[in-house]
Amino acid sequence: MSTGRSSKARSLSIVAIAYLTAVAVGAAWLIAGPAAGAAWLDALIADVLGTVVIFVFSRAFRNSSFYDAYWSVIPPLLLLYWWLVAPNPDPLRTVLIAIVIVLWAIRLTGNWIYAFPGLHHEDWRYPKFKASAGRWEFFVDLFAIHLIPTAQVFLGMIPVYIAVTQPGPGLRWLAWTAFVVGIAAVAIEFVADLQMHRFVAAARPGEVMDRGLWSWSRHPNYFGEFTFWLSLALFGIAAAPAHWWWLGIGAIAMLAMFLGASIPMMEERSLQRRPDYAQVVNRIPRFLPRPPRASGRGSRSDGDSAG
Repeated sequence: MSTGRSSKARSLSIVAIAYLTAVAVGAAWLIAGPAAGAAWLDALIADVLGTVVIFVFSRAFRNSSFYDAYWSVIPPLLLLYWWLVAPNPDPLRTVLIAIVIVLWAIRLTGNWIYAFPGLHHEDWRYPKFKASAGRWEFFVDLFAIHLIPTAQVFLGMIPVYIAVTQPGPGLRWLAWTAFVVGIAAVAIEFVADLQMHRFVAAARPGEVMDRGLWSWSRHPNYFGEFTFWLSLALFGIAAAPAHWWWLGIGAIAMLAMFLGASIPMMEERSLQRRPDYAQVVNRIPRFLPRPPRASGRGSRSDGDSAG
């Protein structure tokens, strides 16, 4: 085994220990801790405790990328807990939402494992955040990099809590619509990742991507991710139509984060590192996909846009 592969395998083992510890701490709270009076609140406390465990590992190894996979590992566990404690979950709706979440989690976690080089690497955004915080670096690491994303994902999962714990069939047609939207979202993300990985493997320095799904949107992966959270909101509305007015808050928060923070940071970095990216900006929409305009042979895509 090469040194690089050995380093990656060792790093993944350490990260796995961190996640097993975090899940064990959360599970211990759910089993032995005082009940908060609502399954969603019990799960939130367990989720925060697990996040604190990951934060401790991040500080110990001086690498906040310990948190990266938490985004995709925890939602299936939240679903499982709520399913187990729900007194009378609707079988069909619960199975449909489970399929969507599990497929999403497998894809996103698998993509992270594939791209993760080892603990010598940290997501370029984290040092930037921490360096700009000065003496408040500890709190930026704890809140901005760890706890706030946890809260955001949990907010996006609230419709799942409603969908699993609300008895009765609800709006069957909307549940099936949510399922189709969710499967389509996972497919979009999978294809976008695959196309980007193939591009990065063959790209020359400075090339930028305008092929496949990346010719329809500069960030099809983020579009797919938002669509996934939208599907969860639709599942919640299908279970409790009267609450439609607030069940989309999590998806809207995700959209605001993508459009207001994640995508602008990616765009700025791409423009700085790849001058030809400006041509891609002029030709390809930022987020919502549309058929590509007719043009001559363009440049290829930016590996950093994979995000």
